[in-house]
Order: sequence, then C-alpha cells, then structure tokens
Amino acid sequence: MVSAGDFRNGLTLEIDNNVYQVIEFQHVKPGKGAAFVRTKLKNIKDGGVTERTFRPTEKYPQAHIDRSDMQYLYSDGELYHFMNVETYDQFALNEDSIGDSLKFVKENEMVKMLSHGGEVFAIEPPLFVELQITETEPGFAGNTATGATKPAIVETGATVYVPLFVNQGETIQIDTRTGEYMKRV
Repeated sequence: MVSAGDFRNGLTLEIDNNVYQVIEFQHVKPGKGAAFVRTKLKNIKDGGVTERTFRPTEKYPQAHIDRSDMQYLYSDGELYHFMNVETYDQFALNEDSIGDSLKFVKENEMVKMLSHGGEVFAIEPPLFVELQITETEPGFAGNTATGATKPAIVETGATVYVPLFVNQGETIQIDTRTGEYMKRV
C-alpha cells in the first residue's frame, strides 16, 4: 500500500478497479485546513488523464506492471502476431489493443509488452529505429534559409518529415516516442 503523501511521478496504482500512473503530483499546504495532494493520473488501459486530489493519509495498492521482451513476427491484416523469445510461445493481438505503437516497427524486431494481471495494455517499440525511405519527393540542399522539411514514407508505411537533402532509398534513424527524424545512417 502506498500513501498519497508518498506519490512520485511514474508510480502505478490501483484505484477503483482501474490502474493509473501518476504523471504529476503536488503537495499543497493551504493556510487554513488540512494538507492535500493534487495529482494528474493517466489510466494505463485507455490513456485518459484525470485530475484528482487525495488526503495524504489515503492508501492505495501499488499496481505491478509486467514488462516482457517479445518479438514482433508479422501482421495478417487483422491480428498482430508476437513470440516470447524465451519460451517460443506465440500469441496474437488485435488492432484495437495495438494502436499505432507498431508504425515504426519492422517484422522480427523486439518490442516490450506491458501487461497487468495477464492483460496486455501497451506495446513499447524500441526508442530508436532505422528505416529505409521508400517514397519521397526529390529535394535540393541549400535552397532555403531555414530547416525546411518534406514528407517521406518509410518501409513500414509511416510518414516522417525529413530535411530536404534526404533522398529516396536512404536509411534514417527515427525517435519512436515523437516520430521525428534524427539523422541519416
């Protein structure tokens, strides 16, 4: 059990049969009345963010989040197939539970599967991926005064904005958290 006075960013809690992660917290001590803790909580199942206040003595159980390494095998259009590399167990998830977390992940790459109570709620791709550009307009370096960009489609089908000097067929590094171009490889 974790008391509200001990909340920290990133802490996961079970509140009202839901699992929440503390995004922000603030201990407030008003001039009159009792102290309280003001928080922003993110529901890890559906991604909704709520604001809530707690008395510092309220206690909630800490939620245990399992993070396991899985290999993304392939997609058959409806389901995404994964394999546990230690036990070789394979399983599939539908598009609703995946969201757009695999838009920069190629087949046979490793991802982190996040689950609570045996139920998978999120997939974390690697922080940086290297993908080849399959389609982009030709650009010319030096024809702008600022860092202009153009859209480029990478081999997974996702669109990334790249500098004008990057051409079709080149391999680039992408930050999967923001979807931004990092550098040429």
